[in-house]
Amino acid sequence: MRKGEQEEESEKWKSKPVDLRNGSTVTEFVLVGFEQSSPSTRALLFALFLALYSLAMAMNGLIIFITWTDPRLNSPMYFFLGHLSFLDVCFITTTIPQMLVHLIVKNHIVSFVSCMTQMYLVFCVGVAECILLAFMAYDRYVAICHPLTYAQVMSRQVCVSLVSTAWSFGLINGILLEYMSFRNPFCRDNHIENFFCEAPIVIALSCGDPQFSLRVIFADAIVVLLSPMALIVISYARILASILGRNSSSGWSKTFSTCASHLTVVIFFYTSAMFSYMNPRSTHGPDKDKPFSLLYTIITPMCNPIIYSFRNKEMKGAMVRALGRSSLSQAESV
Repeated sequence: MRKGEQEEESEKWKSKPVDLRNGSTVTEFVLVGFEQSSPSTRALLFALFLALYSLAMAMNGLIIFITWTDPRLNSPMYFFLGHLSFLDVCFITTTIPQMLVHLIVKNHIVSFVSCMTQMYLVFCVGVAECILLAFMAYDRYVAICHPLTYAQVMSRQVCVSLVSTAWSFGLINGILLEYMSFRNPFCRDNHIENFFCEAPIVIALSCGDPQFSLRVIFADAIVVLLSPMALIVISYARILASILGRNSSSGWSKTFSTCASHLTVVIFFYTSAMFSYMNPRSTHGPDKDKPFSLLYTIITPMCNPIIYSFRNKEMKGAMVRALGRSSLSQAESV
């Protein structure tokens, strides 16, 4: 078959929803994404998202480097921050490169296995980040409310155990969510109205009644999202009660500067995740799903290092030292 005929067949495949209720099953999906946008709009989106992705990778990469190499950043807070940046790198790499490719090519088809793999990685990394953010709030609580015992409570061994717990829960929970998402066969329309394989949208395409799977994912979201959120709220409520009982305005200012960045990240991430996985499907739609999906897949990972670096003097100092060493090394090599 000639190239022109292949492109024509691809266009027919994309333009017509596939209804396979005659007994055959879906073996691939079509990510609609921004397919309906004009070529000029897609070119603009490609340039924008490429810039955001590059910035997110560079900033998170820099934070990983300085938190793991700078001896002045050896506290538990920076240990957790380094792992948060690593999770963000994994998160955006799972979804954004594929979206960038689909913005410039006409073929938006992904295999069944690729969709499953992407969804599992999103589940795994997303759940691990939810739990890690809760552990970071607990770290701030111990540091501010129990400073004398902070070194003993948040020892290196404890921090490693907490990070391992976040990763382990993400890996195990991802298996459950993956099974619930693909437990039914797929024999309906194979068009996914988003730029990546998002669970609620994929489940709605399966045969039979998808309500059981959606209810299980909703219940899981309550545990994964609301339980860490409860720990975060309790931690910051106790922090607030502690600093209000102090007379020092400088102590209030320092506490606010160290906690505000973490709270900002929590609000960004949890708001978008709750909308995607805890809202009834009747309230969803392509115009509503995509902005929130973009928020937690690229905007939040990009904003995390910016928020932490601009509100933290130690981070800014470490970045300056790291960039200074890089410039010096380049000058010496010339």
